[in-house]
Amino acid sequence: MSKFLNHNFSNQKALIRVDFNVPLNAAYEITDDTRMRATIPTIQKILGDGGSVILMSHLGRPKEGPTEKYSLKHLVQHLSQLLGGAEVLFADDCIGATAATQAAALQPRQVLLLENLRFYKEEEKGDIAFAEKLSKLGDVYVNDAFGTAHRAHASTAVIAQFFQTDKRMFGTVMDGEVASAEKVMHSAEKPFTAIIGGAKVSDKILIIENLLERATDIIIGGGMAYTFMKAQGGTIGNSLCEDDRLDTAVALLKKAEEKGVCIHLPSDSIIADKFAADANTSTAPSNHIPDGWMGLDIGASACDQFTNCIKRSKTILWNGPMGVFEMEKFQHGTKAIAIAVAEATANGAFSLVGGGDSVAAVNQFGFADKVSYVSTGGGAMLEYFEGKELPGIAAVK
Repeated sequence: MSKFLNHNFSNQKALIRVDFNVPLNAAYEITDDTRMRATIPTIQKILGDGGSVILMSHLGRPKEGPTEKYSLKHLVQHLSQLLGGAEVLFADDCIGATAATQAAALQPRQVLLLENLRFYKEEEKGDIAFAEKLSKLGDVYVNDAFGTAHRAHASTAVIAQFFQTDKRMFGTVMDGEVASAEKVMHSAEKPFTAIIGGAKVSDKILIIENLLERATDIIIGGGMAYTFMKAQGGTIGNSLCEDDRLDTAVALLKKAEEKGVCIHLPSDSIIADKFAADANTSTAPSNHIPDGWMGLDIGASACDQFTNCIKRSKTILWNGPMGVFEMEKFQHGTKAIAIAVAEATANGAFSLVGGGDSVAAVNQFGFADKVSYVSTGGGAMLEYFEGKELPGIAAVK
């Protein structure tokens, strides 16, 4: 049992760092509430125990103090609905007299949402005095914001020191994220397949290097695959390529061979004559794409090749799409991977999907409930898989 689930919050004020950094449209309506929904079990457990909840979060990147479009007041009504109609109080500041008074007056089973932490520059600077002011609002500190765990900010990494060890803990989101990530990186059952996609090799070098110590198979798709193709002497037409990373690609392939890790590159590609939804398309070997054409998805035989590898895996990490899945003509490869991961999971494999675009893909294709775990922490999960220690995790541990 986790420390959080074992703790009784009766008559305690829990100060929770949540990740309510959700997208809003021009009318300040939430367009995707995934991050808010994720943390509801944490809030409900505390309220159920007879505790009260003080929520703190950032929203967007306000540059000059308080800004209407970044105010957390726009989230109050929706949060109330997610909590089954419970009243959500709002403090128009996160520190200062008003916030302190409202927090002190909070009764058991009440919820108070503080105004945007980033209206203060001190939050991102990791200012210790600012963190101390925040800490005085609650009796217990709960970090449930995995999406910001890689930032050494006041509310994520600095504040924990003001609470005794038994009064600082992870909420259910953090518990789930950390447990899933640790399972993949430190106790993965073999065969362990990592599926790495996306545009740039440079974004994924550290992850691939770290995975070479752990995975049995690494599938590489998306735009980054063409840098590897060119590095091996292939012709890639107008496909995406990082010419300054060709030596890196060769070195990664050599290192994989030395370690006995099998790197799978797409044998064929869906190619297009322009980067557009209405482009003319054809198929070609991924290392033999004609001039004037570009690879925008993996082809049918690559789908089969990757699917066979995924289906025999016991542990699967998926980070990054296989093509430009936002355009219907180029979503087949990413969808095929989603189907294969879901089937492997149904057959007993542990699958973790992490990193913005692959999460968007499993949601779009309706597979989010057919994999073992979908991470909400894009950048944080990436840094974890690169082998970095995350300040928000270290501070609580």
